Amino acid sequence: METKDLNEKNIEKIAALFPNVITEMKDENGKLKKGINFELLKQELSEDVIDGEECYDFTWVGKKAAIVESNTPIRKTLRPCLEESKDWENTENLYIEGDNLEVLKLLQESYLNSIKMIYIDPPYNTGNDFIYKDDFKINKDDYEEQIGLYDEEDKNMMFKNTDSNGRFHSDWCSMMYPRLKLAQNLLSEDGVIFISIDDNEVENLKKICNEIFGESNFRNVISVRRYDKNINRQFMEQGLSTMNIGLEYILMYSKGSGTKFCPVFKEASEERTTKGYWKGFWNDADRPTMRYEILGVTPESGQWKWKYEVAKEALDNYIEYEKHYINDFTLEDYWEKTGKVKKFIRRNMNGKGKNSGVEHWVAPADGILRNSNWSDILASRPAGFDIPFESPKNYELIILLNKLAGTEVNDTILDFFSGSSTTAHAVMELNAEDGGDRKFIMVQLPEKIDEKSEAYKAGYKNICEIGKERIRRAGEKIKLEIEKGNIKLKEEEGPKKVPDIGFRVFKVDSTNMKDVYYSANDYKQEMIEGLASNIKEDRSDLDLLYGVMLDWNLQLSLKHEIRKIEDTTIHLVDNTSLIACFENKVSESVIREIANLKPLRVVFRDSCFDGSPKKINVEEIFKLLSPNTSVRVI
Repeated sequence: METKDLNEKNIEKIAALFPNVITEMKDENGKLKKGINFELLKQELSEDVIDGEECYDFTWVGKKAAIVESNTPIRKTLRPCLEESKDWENTENLYIEGDNLEVLKLLQESYLNSIKMIYIDPPYNTGNDFIYKDDFKINKDDYEEQIGLYDEEDKNMMFKNTDSNGRFHSDWCSMMYPRLKLAQNLLSEDGVIFISIDDNEVENLKKICNEIFGESNFRNVISVRRYDKNINRQFMEQGLSTMNIGLEYILMYSKGSGTKFCPVFKEASEERTTKGYWKGFWNDADRPTMRYEILGVTPESGQWKWKYEVAKEALDNYIEYEKHYINDFTLEDYWEKTGKVKKFIRRNMNGKGKNSGVEHWVAPADGILRNSNWSDILASRPAGFDIPFESPKNYELIILLNKLAGTEVNDTILDFFSGSSTTAHAVMELNAEDGGDRKFIMVQLPEKIDEKSEAYKAGYKNICEIGKERIRRAGEKIKLEIEKGNIKLKEEEGPKKVPDIGFRVFKVDSTNMKDVYYSANDYKQEMIEGLASNIKEDRSDLDLLYGVMLDWNLQLSLKHEIRKIEDTTIHLVDNTSLIACFENKVSESVIREIANLKPLRVVFRDSCFDGSPKKINVEEIFKLLSPNTSVRVI
């Protein structure tokens, strides 16, 4: 009932390559365990080992502890919460409450290499949004000692320490590193991760991701607008140094080099064409040479490419525009009088390529000039449904990221900083749009809400309550819209299906099993009596079932059916992938009927059997009727 020790798995990988470097050592309890003789390993890699300090490395005080933390097992479980769930028996979506580091460890085996897309919006480390308090968060005294803040006599400070210098960033890096390291294990081979961030930590985040995902798997950075403001006007008024206050960034990394991204276009509309938006967003996005502010088109292939002439013309035009702007010359007048870029792009769009005859640039109006493919998308947008939440992410943006990542109808999307559950909202909307069955996994720490906030006044006590309510309301709105649309269908049109709008709620808790760490001479009579059952008294059959599913590396979204056999309750997971029975003194006839179903796995509680002979008899029954079944007793 403990998560896998990732250190052991890493040692096994090294042993497969260099079995001679594996040795034995004693753990803290004096028991033997496998270890690595690093001196021998260095000899095996003598020409490639870097010894000393002169190497390129990104580090901070606390990094080693962060790496250890990502590999350290925990004794936790996920307890199902039916009363807060929606459509438990049919849904494949998950909402998990708890520290995401613990959740990622619990999901490691069940969801290994199976998540197509991860989107996260972590704390930006602005000074008031960092609430994750991990064990490896270093205190001020230890930090100062490790960085050599004082001289040898501990009297004179060697340099000035500010929020931007060291510990402020070290704590954030130590929080992010193990979470991203565990997340990388969950991505499928063609999986993609998108991470929203602002200027405070974008440089550190990119370095961490380069180390974890590989620098070659960095695909791009998307800039999106934080506010619905004219970025160009802001530039003119405040200058280049303050341009970044209106932007956020989305870092893109793939699991492997073979990941392909999909072209993403947004259909033209009357509303969009009057506001100067690009009609297309991103064509052939997995080619890093194709991302530029001013774009031309190769007539033969229809692919975007950089044109020196366009850059020079754009620069000349902007200088001209700047002169007019100072004299209150409007943007619309400027565009009509000096629309060279517009004419150039039109001229090049009339080739033989797949985009021939399509105008991707329209003249701006109302002083708004959209100058990149994604900059007309807002990073944040109110959730609606009368749910108060500060700066929730825009679900339309996450829909576009899903399309860019190429998520297909049965893929799983994970968000382990889920906030108000924007990602869940986006997945349901996209499924409604294309008829898909994408599944979401939301993970959120039940962070308490400020009692002075509008959310608290509306009755929400923590962020999880807001996230779950948003999923409920967004799902019902989607369902209502589809049902209304189906009523108006023509005879030849097929009805649209309502997507999965339910979710199963799980909460992180201590293991279902009692802790038994005493040596024999430490036991007392009353302790032994309490260990008649090794399962904690407050745990239900469902707690045990889903704890076993995690232990057996089964996904928590699998179909779950409850059935009766002779008044005995049994649980069937994914038909007969797993059958569980936790009732007291189960009859032999019930056991035989379970065996006749030929499950792949079966689990019983120790109290199912009235003594050891009955337990032995069960093993014989399964050997006879279902010899391929894996039998477990807890």
